[in-house]
Amino acid sequence: MRRYALQETCKPKMVALTVTAPGPVKQAGILQQNRVFLDFFWDLAKPDQEARLKAVENLIQYLKTNTKADELEYTFKRLVDGLAHTRETARPGFSLALGQVLCAFEDIPLQSVLDKIKVKHNLLTVKKKLLRNAMFGNLFGVLAIHQSSRISKEPQVVLGCVQLLQSLTQHRQHLKDLPTKTMTDILSEVIQGNFYLGYETLFLCALKTDLASAFSTPEQLQLLLVALQRFPQTLKPKKLKKLLGSSTIINADNIPKLTEVLKMAAGSVKKECVLPAVVLDLLKLSLKEDSFQLFWNNAIINGMLKEQPGPAHYLSFRLLGSALPLLSTAQLKDVLSGEVMIQYGEHVVSSQKPDRFKLVPEMDTYVSDFLQGCQDADKQLAVMVGFSSLSNQGYPVVPSVWRVVQHLQPAALQQYVEWLKDMFLQPQLDKLLEFSTLYSAVNSIIRLRRWVVSRLSSIIDNHQVKKEEDLIMGVARFVFFHAFFSAKKASSSIQETKGTLSVPLDDKTKGVLVNSFFGLLLSMHHLPLDDDPAEGVAVNQKRTLGVTADGTMWIYHLAQYTQLLLSQPKLVNQPLSPEQRKAWDSMMESVASLKKKAKKGPTAGNGAFQQLFLLVGMHLFKAPEELLDIMRDLQSCVDMALAKKAKKKKKKQGEEEPEWVEVMVEILMALLSQSSRHIRQVCKTVFSSICPHVTAEALTAILDVSSDDKSGESDDSDEDDGDDAMEEDDDDEEEEDDEEGELAVVDQSFRLELMKVLQQQNALEDGSDDDDLDDDAMMKLDKGLAALFSEQKKKSQAKKDEKTELQKEKALVRDFKIKVLDLVEVFVARQAGSPLVLRLVEPLLTIIDRGMNSNSDQQEQDFLRRAADIFRNQLCRSKVYCRTAGDRQGELHDLLEKLMAKTQKLSDSSVCLYYFSASLYVVKVLRGAPPAGAKEEHSADGLSFMGNVDVDRVSGIFRDALSSFMARRKSPLTTQMFTDLFSRFPVLCVKLLDTIVHHIASGARVHQQGLACVFVLRAMQSREVQQLLSGAPWTELCVTVSGQLASVSQHSFTSPSCDASRG
Repeated sequence: MRRYALQETCKPKMVALTVTAPGPVKQAGILQQNRVFLDFFWDLAKPDQEARLKAVENLIQYLKTNTKADELEYTFKRLVDGLAHTRETARPGFSLALGQVLCAFEDIPLQSVLDKIKVKHNLLTVKKKLLRNAMFGNLFGVLAIHQSSRISKEPQVVLGCVQLLQSLTQHRQHLKDLPTKTMTDILSEVIQGNFYLGYETLFLCALKTDLASAFSTPEQLQLLLVALQRFPQTLKPKKLKKLLGSSTIINADNIPKLTEVLKMAAGSVKKECVLPAVVLDLLKLSLKEDSFQLFWNNAIINGMLKEQPGPAHYLSFRLLGSALPLLSTAQLKDVLSGEVMIQYGEHVVSSQKPDRFKLVPEMDTYVSDFLQGCQDADKQLAVMVGFSSLSNQGYPVVPSVWRVVQHLQPAALQQYVEWLKDMFLQPQLDKLLEFSTLYSAVNSIIRLRRWVVSRLSSIIDNHQVKKEEDLIMGVARFVFFHAFFSAKKASSSIQETKGTLSVPLDDKTKGVLVNSFFGLLLSMHHLPLDDDPAEGVAVNQKRTLGVTADGTMWIYHLAQYTQLLLSQPKLVNQPLSPEQRKAWDSMMESVASLKKKAKKGPTAGNGAFQQLFLLVGMHLFKAPEELLDIMRDLQSCVDMALAKKAKKKKKKQGEEEPEWVEVMVEILMALLSQSSRHIRQVCKTVFSSICPHVTAEALTAILDVSSDDKSGESDDSDEDDGDDAMEEDDDDEEEEDDEEGELAVVDQSFRLELMKVLQQQNALEDGSDDDDLDDDAMMKLDKGLAALFSEQKKKSQAKKDEKTELQKEKALVRDFKIKVLDLVEVFVARQAGSPLVLRLVEPLLTIIDRGMNSNSDQQEQDFLRRAADIFRNQLCRSKVYCRTAGDRQGELHDLLEKLMAKTQKLSDSSVCLYYFSASLYVVKVLRGAPPAGAKEEHSADGLSFMGNVDVDRVSGIFRDALSSFMARRKSPLTTQMFTDLFSRFPVLCVKLLDTIVHHIASGARVHQQGLACVFVLRAMQSREVQQLLSGAPWTELCVTVSGQLASVSQHSFTSPSCDASRG
């Protein structure tokens, strides 16, 4: 039922009251009501809606608690008076309260309340200036009676309300169509049956005038349609003929009238963007009267669609979507191949422009709701085929990734997929609903096939679609076969050879097929196994991905299908050369060997190696030249890995062969150069399984690729602050100078050539004029100039193309380096406790330093952000770290000293933060884990434990940094860095306290002196520092700090600047 703005929140559910009753009140008469009771009516008139709702609840609770006849009578009087309140926001509050009181006290007759409303708000006796308020008083009074949920039980009251509303319909300038809408709502709730026998004739007599003018407005037509639904025994064809002049609503004579009403309805909901109820009711009536074709063809197609694109067209499209559940299969096919669909297709294309109204989301909702509620596979298929056939130059207007397909029944989905395959093999353009006038058969076939391939791929990619394994495998086989093979002869053993192409595939379509196939491989790699709901899956159990119900990988099934195709050269054309075929067979043998070993017992990385083998084998069809050597190396490498031949073999010359893990790393990095997300994920999985075997040489190979330009400066340089940035600026300036020089050379060369052309035609002689040259000379001059400028344009374009190629190459290199960072991330995550992780510190810092100091593009920023995240969040902040640094104490101390020296020379605090974090990480590694007996949180042994740290040397390193921070005016070091140092290593804090206390009085500026005071305060407040300095050292520290503070205070009060400030 409708709810209009005037009703606001007038809902029967408000009867459920939760407010506590007001306190007890003293007994009083009508004229001496207590303040609590009277305040309810004041609150009903407040502008705040929440206050009005609260007042209604409290009033109902009060009346139920204090049942008094005089108070109840007074309540009705005040509520009826408030219906015509001068304040518009107050009327809904009084109407709601009256409806709720009537609902709560069912012994009060509705007729008595209706009589009071008629008397109080009589339009004939009310003053002229209050006439408008009285109109709304009557309307809100009827709404209150309607909201009481009792009106359907009292036919006489229904009749009285209808008559009262009819008297209000003539005041459209104030009430508009609200009276008619309210009558429609009241009649919609009328109960059919014996209860209303004897009253139907009275209702129809009362509504005779409104029913007779049903074709005047949408509201009156809606009233007629509701009356037909509620009183079918009374409104028989003879009665209709007497009222309307015809025994049916929808006929040829009434079509023009209905069309005008539909146009009015379309304009009335222009801003609401909804389908008026009267339009859908008309459609239902046309189906009931068996006049649907007449209504659809004449009222919609020849009526509404003849209007200019706008509300009339949008109403037709919404009616199409709403009609889907109501139509039969034959009607669906007819409607979805008609003019309304053509107009909808044109709207979809035109609405792609910016600032255009788009009805596509609404239509998607209509189709989705229909498919979700429909269990008839034939109807579902008719709708899917109908929308998929609507095309613009062969390309369907519905998106290839159309998620409504997830609601299809399995049978409908299977038939839809078969339809897509047939349209790919033998495109039948005459069966498409083409609305474009720019039509080319060849281009349309190409566009249609590309859409079909994308559509098939999206069905597999959508995990919400209920699809069987045979359907998934059928789509994958279909795409793979047409991407790389072609049939010679049809055979029942290979289903794909039965379908013949009516038009050969072009190269672009084959490229789309190739890309779609490898996209399918990735989707199938992440395809979850459909578990039986009865069996269930544990909440925390990891779902199995990329395998079929029997546990076999999807890609292995495809490899077997490929093997079948390769073994039938008489049936299909062979895309592989003999050498490539040999590599394929060798790969399949290796996979078979891996599967046999997996049956004997689980081996680390066995499944990952199988996945890698099969994936590289599939990519062999796409890029055989690039992957042939990689496949051979991969086979020998995996053989060595699984045979555990980890020891190095010496050659005759004494050189050592690289270990298998080093070769595997090189192979993985070579594969990462391929533009395949699937390969990237499988490479990460394989590298994760071989991480425990990674050697220093293998890790160095990864870091060499990840590091930036080889021409970069060494980190060992002892140059001053900002030298790196200055050198980069100098390089940029040199490049700009080179470019300017090249332009100058080009300009000078061009001038010389231009001078030659002009001199050849004597066009530069003194006093020469255009008139001195004859026509032939002018023609020669024009040709020479044209040739010269054309050549110059070609040179400029060639330089631009060269620059573009360099940029593309740079982008590819950067993308490759981002992929290689995947391996670094995996190694840090899996081998955080390995000593090899320490080798990552300096290379990652170099990447961050160079990235921060260069004006880089978005791709460079992504690379930098990724490296910084790996370094700080996964390396430095990891709870797992190397705890076997006892034999590398000297090396780590040297690294710490080197990092801190670099930290003080930097000019950027953001880069300095990373170097300082690295220094703290090195100290953490040197300290290691405390002994078992000292692991309690506040034990003295645990606080003083520093493991392999040379405390004096490390303290000296950080003391120099702290002194630099306190002495320099601009330092890259920050307060937070030293705060982190002191909180994480209290022993070092104690060692540096003397330096900090010293700077309380000897700081370079007042700012540094204040920082020294802050450091000392935080140190003395630290419980760890207090325990380490307990006893005489703590007393000595307090005395020293007090002396420094006293000295500073005395100096501040005696300094000339302080005197000047006081003066």
